[in-house]
Amino acid sequence: MGTETSSSRVPYFLRTARLGFRCWSREDLPNAWALWGDPRVTRLIGGPFSREAVSDRLDREIATERARGIQYWPTFFLRSDEFVGAVGLRPYPADRRALELGVHLRPEFWGQGLAEEAARATIQYGFHQTDAEFLVAGHHPENGSSRRLLCKLGFVQTGSELYPPTGLVHPIYRLDRSTASIHADST
Repeated sequence: MGTETSSSRVPYFLRTARLGFRCWSREDLPNAWALWGDPRVTRLIGGPFSREAVSDRLDREIATERARGIQYWPTFFLRSDEFVGAVGLRPYPADRRALELGVHLRPEFWGQGLAEEAARATIQYGFHQTDAEFLVAGHHPENGSSRRLLCKLGFVQTGSELYPPTGLVHPIYRLDRSTASIHADST
């Protein structure tokens, strides 16, 4: 089924023990809809989103990959190629030295440690494959799971910012290249 598997002709460029990452293509619209069309996934990031908004999001992810070599990459179980969600990096407009980490998983994969596993790989990618000096991340004020994940990964809250999609001020966290290695293997 299109929303459940990776295109077998596209290899994973990044792997963890359980997950493979690849780049989005227009053929992935069913996967994008399964993720960003799900109100459980998007309720704290400004959703629910229309099919048009999800299609536009997919186009932006593809464009960011072409321009910067990063995106919120579609992520799959290695054992089955089942689509798990999107985890990755995007430019952070407030500071050109930074990239923003994002983790969006489909609800059936919550609570399995996949967000941490994927985020750790993405952090390593961000510091070894890009020139980012630091990473930032934020979360909806009501999202305690994201707050706990960021703290576990070594991010430190540095302030807050208005997040226009929700109209709320979200806490913002930072992880410096120099401290990322300290937290790389922490559990």
